[in-house]
Amino acid sequence: MELLYLDALKALSDRNRLRLCWLLIHVDQKITVAEAMDVTGETQYNVSRNLKMLYKAGLLTQEKCGKWVYYTLAKHQAPHWKSLVDSVGFLPASQFNEVTNRCQLRLEMRVNGECVVGPASDEWNRLIK
Repeated sequence: MELLYLDALKALSDRNRLRLCWLLIHVDQKITVAEAMDVTGETQYNVSRNLKMLYKAGLLTQEKCGKWVYYTLAKHQAPHWKSLVDSVGFLPASQFNEVTNRCQLRLEMRVNGECVVGPASDEWNRLIK
């Protein structure tokens, strides 16, 4: 059995990583660690670790742009990979309402589609209150 696929299954067994993967499937945009921190309310260490685990498991790609590293959903052609991603995507949206709303707010802070604000900024704190 493909070891990377097993790593993907293990990575998705964590609630926070599953939430990040679901979010990347549904927002269909790249996201930075700073943005993911604000969206999930998790620490930089936890978000970085979780995104890195999803990346190493083959579920995400990463791209450095300036000072930011953007993570996006990896594109897989193999049916078993597509089924795995689809199964995450089919999880009930009601379980992810809060994180989805926060993500939409956070992505609206971008300028020309790029992240320009670090985590826990005053601007972000005003938006969520």
